[in-house]
Amino acid sequence: MTSNSTGTGQPSRTLALLWGEPSTARRRKGPARSVDVTQVVDAALVLADEHGLAAVTMRAVAERVGVSAMSVYTYVPGKPELLDLMVDATYHRMARPTWGGQLWQDRLTLVAESNRDLLTTHPWLTEVAGLSRPPVGPGVMAKYEHELAAFDDTGLSDVDTDAALTYLLGFVQAHCRAAHDAARVTTDTAMSDAEWWATNQPILARVLDSGAYPRAVRIGAAAGEAQGSAWNADRAWRFGLARTLDGLAALIRDGT
Repeated sequence: MTSNSTGTGQPSRTLALLWGEPSTARRRKGPARSVDVTQVVDAALVLADEHGLAAVTMRAVAERVGVSAMSVYTYVPGKPELLDLMVDATYHRMARPTWGGQLWQDRLTLVAESNRDLLTTHPWLTEVAGLSRPPVGPGVMAKYEHELAAFDDTGLSDVDTDAALTYLLGFVQAHCRAAHDAARVTTDTAMSDAEWWATNQPILARVLDSGAYPRAVRIGAAAGEAQGSAWNADRAWRFGLARTLDGLAALIRDGT
């Protein structure tokens, strides 16, 4: 079974493709190629963005770029390597403004928000991009270098800086995965959260006994009234990011 995760392909082939090593492609006799690896990756990105990760098959990519299903393998060895190239390409195209005189809190907020924007624009990334085994290509390295620079005046050690960035990005990924799942439920059921709660309110009012579940009923009702549903993505983002920065602030204070 093919894994939908980064780092599952053959490392030598993946790294050669990521860094443009000419020895990667299978050489063949005949006329010059009509497409290149970048076009193959771009086709896969369009499929993933428009139809989800399940739509990204080697055959579908081949059809989009106008080559045969077999010849696409002469550009990219297989889907695991293609996924690595897709992730690296999206990272490479992220905006990386120069850090100015902002406070570290403002810089890390921008790091978090840019990653949230990326994962919202390309929700399939929440299913693919792993923190433990990223494709070590030019896009990943440029992103990593830029985001590490946001910690420059925090006084953290190199090891703690890496851990702090991983912690921040972990929150972003978890939040975006939850937001993506919530949006998918709404789409699949053709019913908004407000409609779902309104539909189920009569039976919930009968079965949810405040005597048996005093905290759940009281706090759940208060939260639902405050945010209009059991879970609100924007409110969860603001609260979670603030608490994440609070945690990093304690670490930074101890390290300076």
